[in-house]
Amino acid sequence: MENYLFVSKKIISISLISAFFLLAVGYFSPFNLSVEAKNSETYRQLTLFGDVFQRVREAYVEEVPDKKLIKSAINGMLANLDPHSSFMDDEDFEDMQVQTKGAFGGLGIEVTMEDGFVKVVSPIDDTPADKANIQPGDLIIGIDDEGVYGLTLDEAVEKLRGEIGEPVVITIRRGNIDPFEVKIIRDEIKISSVKSEIFDNIGYIRLTTFSQQTTPGLVKEVQNFKKELGDKFQGIVLDLRNNPGGLLSEAISVSDSFLELGEIVSTRGRDGKDSTHHYSRPGDIINGLPLVVLINSGSASASEIVAGALKDHKRAVILGTRSFGKGSVQTVIPLPGHGAMRLTTARYYTPSGISIQAKGISPDIEVEVAKIEPIDFGIVREEDIRGALDKKQEDDKANKIADNEDNISETLSNDNETSLGDNLDVSEKSQDEIDFQLSRALDLIRGASVFNSLKK
Repeated sequence: MENYLFVSKKIISISLISAFFLLAVGYFSPFNLSVEAKNSETYRQLTLFGDVFQRVREAYVEEVPDKKLIKSAINGMLANLDPHSSFMDDEDFEDMQVQTKGAFGGLGIEVTMEDGFVKVVSPIDDTPADKANIQPGDLIIGIDDEGVYGLTLDEAVEKLRGEIGEPVVITIRRGNIDPFEVKIIRDEIKISSVKSEIFDNIGYIRLTTFSQQTTPGLVKEVQNFKKELGDKFQGIVLDLRNNPGGLLSEAISVSDSFLELGEIVSTRGRDGKDSTHHYSRPGDIINGLPLVVLINSGSASASEIVAGALKDHKRAVILGTRSFGKGSVQTVIPLPGHGAMRLTTARYYTPSGISIQAKGISPDIEVEVAKIEPIDFGIVREEDIRGALDKKQEDDKANKIADNEDNISETLSNDNETSLGDNLDVSEKSQDEIDFQLSRALDLIRGASVFNSLKK
């Protein structure tokens, strides 16, 4: 998208440097000054802009290149709109284009700004940040012993970048615990946006991001499931946890893969007239088999479009915890010779007409991340109650209570392992490795399959 500005002759009365600055602003801005000049207050503020620029050039303690000053001014203007609008110079614009193709350098985290600090939306699977146990919701309050408060998001991200193989130390604030430091080695981020596995006869697909690789990878994995499982294929668990989003077109395409008909998502601009609607085409790649979608607080943007569409059409059961709540659309506007700007131009709405901005998608079934922990009291049953009918001898009862107390941890562990299913091999996993949300999703599909078989 290109924007042009025609400067009226009335602007000549401004100082030379102010006129220079306005020309620069005019090139980057989407409005026409020949119209805006009629607004005296706008004109006065633009004059102030130019005067400040001139004073900085002339009187600042150190000489600052004009290019840097103008870029900083643009960054400040966009950053104060919302956390997702920003200016990208040529290098940043090129990096963004590489990212959407599935490979780039860095730490492997999706971030935003919150209360002046960098907030982690989600780490990307198998990246340095993921391996360092960076978690959704973490606040980055320092980078290499320098505070980030007061920096723009772009400035903070720039500090996180560096040469592959170089370390960066970030200071993390997580919940109520004391801030701590994490050392991460920068690396090339190669994203495999689609991962899959089979549990019994249930296909598991994890989408780590929405890149150009996502839909083709999804379709390929589903075809593999059908080939391997045949008539035994029971359904799919689609894992969108900690997926920070990506391309809108891919979110639409993934949703379309499971929907026969209906609206997927709509976007609405400032005046309500500039709206678009996206609809599905006939064809469900799994032919109506049960579908469970996993989400959490790290599921954002494109992930929420998919979850919202499948939920509203009752095509899938949404399981997990409430999603991140990023319901805005960013348009990348190229600025020839100067990079591009990322500008929030619309909000998106689910098929039911609901905006999830700052609200998120609520799951149909809420399942928190859990751990097995022993309790400090025994299990009481009917035979343990004094005077119960047909109760056993007191010595048998005492022995049973003692056994319960001695083996309570083992009993609880066995109960949970049974409910999780044999295919997760939980007996061989540590507490941190057991995925309770996934296990509940698998149980749902197994239950649906059993129910459907009874109706035949």
